Amino acid sequence: MTSSNISHPQNRRRKRRASRRRNKSAPFTHRGDFVTRSLRAVRWLLPGLVVKRWMLTSGMGLLMALIGAAIWADLKPIYWMIEILVWLLGAITNVLPRSITGPIVLLVGAGLLLWGQSRSFGSIQQALAPDKDTVLVDALMAKSKLKRGPNIVAIGGGTGLSTLLNGLKRYSGRITAIVTVADDGGSSGILRREMGVQPPGDIRNCLAALSTEEPLLTRLFQYRFSAGSGLEGHSFGNLFLSALTAITGNFETAITASSRVLAVQGQVVPATNVDVRLWAELENGQRIEGESAIGKAPSPIVRMGCLPERPPALPRALEAIANAELIVLGPGSLYTSLLPNLLVPELVEAIQRSNAPKLYICNLMTQPGETDGLDVSGHLRAIEAQLASLGITKRIFSSVLAQDDMEPSPLVDYYRARGAEPVICDRRALQTQGYEVMQASLQGGRPTATLRHDPRSLSLAIMRFFRKYKREA
Repeated sequence: MTSSNISHPQNRRRKRRASRRRNKSAPFTHRGDFVTRSLRAVRWLLPGLVVKRWMLTSGMGLLMALIGAAIWADLKPIYWMIEILVWLLGAITNVLPRSITGPIVLLVGAGLLLWGQSRSFGSIQQALAPDKDTVLVDALMAKSKLKRGPNIVAIGGGTGLSTLLNGLKRYSGRITAIVTVADDGGSSGILRREMGVQPPGDIRNCLAALSTEEPLLTRLFQYRFSAGSGLEGHSFGNLFLSALTAITGNFETAITASSRVLAVQGQVVPATNVDVRLWAELENGQRIEGESAIGKAPSPIVRMGCLPERPPALPRALEAIANAELIVLGPGSLYTSLLPNLLVPELVEAIQRSNAPKLYICNLMTQPGETDGLDVSGHLRAIEAQLASLGITKRIFSSVLAQDDMEPSPLVDYYRARGAEPVICDRRALQTQGYEVMQASLQGGRPTATLRHDPRSLSLAIMRFFRKYKREA
């Protein structure tokens, strides 16, 4: 007799015991499923879903249609139906009293109505998103919450802006990202030189950050070719935006079309539609041109500008700022992602006119060759100097969000070895200068491979600032 034959009766006993355990727990499982389905059904009655009013409207319409049909038929069918119904109810009430018959009929009718509606919404969910696990009522509730979120304008560029947007989209569906278009390095720089398009890189990152489409499509948009003659170093999204610009003849139209493809939550708008080139004057008297060169400046930057001077802003950007309930600048590279947006005078004037709270978000670390030795106060002085070059002496960004004192760690030591230092925030000194200072742990609680803002922590701190402003207003 083989070992398999010996163990066979034992296996049968194990299966019987497992089956008994499943049978014992089955009522509890079914009960839990019933409770879950019941709670989900109740959520359809919550305000803001814009469903109940149309269900009531359609029910009233059905009732009116039936009455109209009865009138058209000279009321005879409805008389017959009423007589039959009265006879049936009379027969039932002869057996059971009205105190029992009424609730039973009511519950049966309500049950049929809920069952029919749940099956209808299930069919709608299957038709709209057959491959998604999101329940329709949950999706409607989330969309309703986002529609009620504040109208936010986020200004910047680079990785910092896309990180910010990735967090803010959890709190609002009304977000406008105003993005610098001065990049002249990498894939964006090549496409800019060879195709004459505006640099698409930062725009692409913001579109991907605000996308609500399937992750696979977003990953495709962000995919960077690692091989291939002429393709190496380019991202699919950059090529896609450049091709759409050639087809539509307009970079702004290409962004709008891409937003529809990615189901972007909000809108992404270039700071200007002019092909701008940055220049900077250094402390050593040298003048350098190009965003990529400024990021590696051999001496502290004294003044910045662009060619052509005073580029015009897009109307959509100005309209977004005029309607904003919150305006955020940063985080991002000070001289190559943030200040280029402030070289557009119309944008700055629109920000100045806005009554919305304005918040500057400072970086976690200094950037070698760009912000060496600058603390939070130094970053703010650079912003004010840029505004002063446009003739604006009144402070615009009077509220600051900065990192709490950073704890020593091997990651901080790694950055220090490469010339970066934590950006120090002297809270008391800034408050003495009239700034409202808010500090938080912006890099998140989980260990990461890079010292960057955590989208959740950053957006949570921003929303706390906004709610505080609303309470005090």
